[in-house]
Amino acid sequence: MTNIQIPVSVLNLAPIREGKDSKQAIEDLVNLAQATEEMGYKRYWIAEHHNTPTLVSSATSLLIKHTLEHTNTIRVGSGGIMLPNHAPLVVAEQFGTMATIYPDRVDLGLGRAPGTDMMTASALRRSKNDSVYTFPEDVQQLLTYFGPLEEQSYVKAYPGVETNIPIYILGSSTDSAYLAAELGLPYVFASHFAPRYMEDAIRIYRARFKPSQYLDKPYMMICLNVIAAETDEEAEFLSTTMKQFFLNVVRGTQMKLSPPVEDLDSLWNPMEKEAAEGMSSVTLMGSKETVKWQLKQFQDMYNVDEIMAVSYIYDENKQKRSYEILKEIVDGK
Repeated sequence: MTNIQIPVSVLNLAPIREGKDSKQAIEDLVNLAQATEEMGYKRYWIAEHHNTPTLVSSATSLLIKHTLEHTNTIRVGSGGIMLPNHAPLVVAEQFGTMATIYPDRVDLGLGRAPGTDMMTASALRRSKNDSVYTFPEDVQQLLTYFGPLEEQSYVKAYPGVETNIPIYILGSSTDSAYLAAELGLPYVFASHFAPRYMEDAIRIYRARFKPSQYLDKPYMMICLNVIAAETDEEAEFLSTTMKQFFLNVVRGTQMKLSPPVEDLDSLWNPMEKEAAEGMSSVTLMGSKETVKWQLKQFQDMYNVDEIMAVSYIYDENKQKRSYEILKEIVDGK
């Protein structure tokens, strides 16, 4: 079987494990960043979620700064900053400051959803208008804030000007594929929880891509779930943590990241099972050989430029081992 050489990165929603608290979840986030940096992962992105007691990723830029401080080489960024919640100038100043302290290590992934429920979005909102619709202009503004001095208007981001922080457009439907293509920016699709429109989004982005000063050809990243272990059976068992995570989403319940279970069917009904498994259908799962075969099949079909892996695994050492196995696969070890 041919080697599958492709850059691999990490997305972390910063979940709190059962039996732990918020502080320990932040420590876990940093530990995983350090471990994946050592393995040679390209980037480590942190999500943005609000009013979710089981995740600690609400103040994303603070967690990025904290992770940068405790790592040395890995790129650290947002997967993503949800722009409806933030004024572009504030984002530019925060990321410009981090890029000044940690040059060439900061990424800015941008999403158009609020990353929460509507009442919380209303409490977070930066204007009375629905800023979801101003997303294209807000992205353009950020590109300007990070660009050359001569292209600035009266309001500038200090620090920020001329930092050229790379911007990535995030999407879980086809909407952002059009925007990323139009602006000639890299595009990241959230197949880890919204796989339904993945194929359409990839096709639209590639077909409509316009070369820009940022990219001369499309750069397609796919975020997917990875549960790799020593055997297929162990991976299947470990994956019950991920399936409980998605069951939480389906039910709207607030359970912390739970240990794996022997019998999932005692926890969910057939409709819940279908919904939870639908959300996690783009998952590489199994032993090294199995995951290698799955990744090869995936790449034969989509040939993406980078894989960003999410691993909801309860045991931290097994989570690190999962990332290690994926890295060994792409390195041909």
